[in-house]
Formats: sequence, structure tokens, C-alpha cells
Amino acid sequence: MAVRARESRGTDMVYTDVLAKARDSCYKARDAFYSCLEREANKKPTEMASVGLMYPVECKKSRAEFVNQCRPTWVKHFDRQYCENKKVQRLLDKNGESRRGLILHFKTLISVF
Repeated sequence: MAVRARESRGTDMVYTDVLAKARDSCYKARDAFYSCLEREANKKPTEMASVGLMYPVECKKSRAEFVNQCRPTWVKHFDRQYCENKKVQRLLDKNGESRRGLILHFKTLISVF
């Protein structure tokens, strides 16, 4: 987790983990982890992340870097976002053909009338 630094005024805290440089390193670590997940998608996931996300052992190092570089709430948010995007993609891939067929059928009915 990132380090907190005190400002010269004394009581005000600067959270260095939300500054632009820290955010950039967090985003790079996040992108490296999720690209590893995509690259190793054919391998069996054995490791458990937050919100039920499973990942292969080959991505363990990039996961550790991701968790180290980002705030825990951000890691949880990004994991949820990734899982939701994958779920939507699976639904679109699964139902794409039947939806297209329905639209074509509807267009045919309209053209008849």
C-alpha cells in the first residue's frame, strides 16, 4: 500500500497513493494483471482474488504487483468491473445469434405488411 506523507503545515495529510504518479503506476499494474488474465485464459484458474475472481498461477506475480500498487478499494472495484465486463461479454456471445435471428424475423414481418 502506498505511503502517507505529511505536509509542512503539520496536520494536513497528503495521500500520495491518489496523486497522478501513483495512479499511473496503479493503472499500469492493473493493466499488466488483466492482460495476463487474457493471455493465460486457456489455463485453469487456481488462485482466488477479491469478489470471486479466479486467476491462473502464472499471473500471481502480476497480481501481487497490482495489489501492492493500488488501494484495496480500487483493487476490489477493478475486479468487480472486470468480472461484470466478462459476464456481459459472455451473455452477448451466447445470445448474439438468437437476438440477430429475432431482429431478422421482425424485419421480415414488417416488410410483409
